[in-house]
Amino acid sequence: MTLPFFKYHGTGNDFILIDNRIQNLNPSEKQVVMLCDRHFGIGADGMMLLTTYPGYDFGMRYFNSDGHESTMCGNGGRCMTLFAKTLGLVADKARFMAIDGEHLAEILHPDHTSALIRLRMKDADSGTEYQDGHFIDTGSPHFVVFTQDVRSADVFRFGRALRHDLRFAPGGANVDFVEPAGDHLVVRTYERGVEDETLSCGTGVTASALAMAIRDPGNPGFYLIKTCGGDLKVSFRRDGQWFREVWLEGEARFVFSGNIDLPDE
Repeated sequence: MTLPFFKYHGTGNDFILIDNRIQNLNPSEKQVVMLCDRHFGIGADGMMLLTTYPGYDFGMRYFNSDGHESTMCGNGGRCMTLFAKTLGLVADKARFMAIDGEHLAEILHPDHTSALIRLRMKDADSGTEYQDGHFIDTGSPHFVVFTQDVRSADVFRFGRALRHDLRFAPGGANVDFVEPAGDHLVVRTYERGVEDETLSCGTGVTASALAMAIRDPGNPGFYLIKTCGGDLKVSFRRDGQWFREVWLEGEARFVFSGNIDLPDE
């Protein structure tokens, strides 16, 4: 079959988006892997399907580039919101359903290819503190490791080892390396399912900000985040052991669109 697709990215974290209201596609692992392959396919960190969902503007399904349907993707949710606006499904606000529940989004300063998107993430509890890091679930599971020099960190080697740590079995965890740097945090992330470092991870910077807030009780309720792919902002309200009104803010951008022949399974 010939598959129309759209390519978007959020601070360098790139995705293939499909309007599945039309296609009614239920992709196999092999098909997702092919589409996300950077040599033989379109190339992306993951693929998303925009679906209908009763009572909501749309639904979102996310697949990692390894072909498996996965948990919430924060940068992906921001890209999906801009895609929905492009399709005429929403104006300046959106309400959609993902695997971890309901999300709200606000679309700010849109032009013909990009917009600043504020995405409300799920409430998160304080997680679990370990000697070597902090585990916290922000829609996807993350292990946050603080370091004094994140730029020289061997993210692939240590991220891969921690991603498979038995503490996080059976699904494993994404691993975020975080350096506090003045008025902001610098974050690099090893993503499970991609099995490599990505330029940015939305749930990862969210987890990093919340883990930092636990270490820094005098924080102002937000952190500016620098990733390899660009700048993000995470804001939140602390409520005892919980973080509520958690918002991820950053640019989402359309890259290109086209058609590709999708092989049979």
